[in-house]
Amino acid sequence: MEKTVLIVTDGAENTQKTARAIKGALEGCRVTLVRAEDFEGPQLLSADVCFFGAETPDPPSFTYLYKVLAHINLAGRSCGIFSNSEEAAAYLRGMVHDSELVLYPQPFLGAGDINAWAAGIVTWSVKKDTP
Repeated sequence: MEKTVLIVTDGAENTQKTARAIKGALEGCRVTLVRAEDFEGPQLLSADVCFFGAETPDPPSFTYLYKVLAHINLAGRSCGIFSNSEEAAAYLRGMVHDSELVLYPQPFLGAGDINAWAAGIVTWSVKKDTP
């Protein structure tokens, strides 16, 4: 079954680079990569799996996304977060909490095998078990 994946970033160079690498790792998935300033709420509804990336905590471009996630139930859908900053990762964890997205326990913090991490989240969304 082809998974529909949504990747939303703050548009910073580092997060865009990581987002492109995630997209490249998800062969066989239908992937939409969008900067938060261009994000539209209905994009979440069609996504089986979401990835969110930010370089810093509370980026201004995430204001709308944050509000949408606070008022939508996406229970059962998997989510991965990525950043080069622990503080930004903590912000992203908080951002997805109310949406009931199933947050993959390990964020991608710029080190390690991004291909295995990203593919693992998509596979994990099928199995719904711990990585």
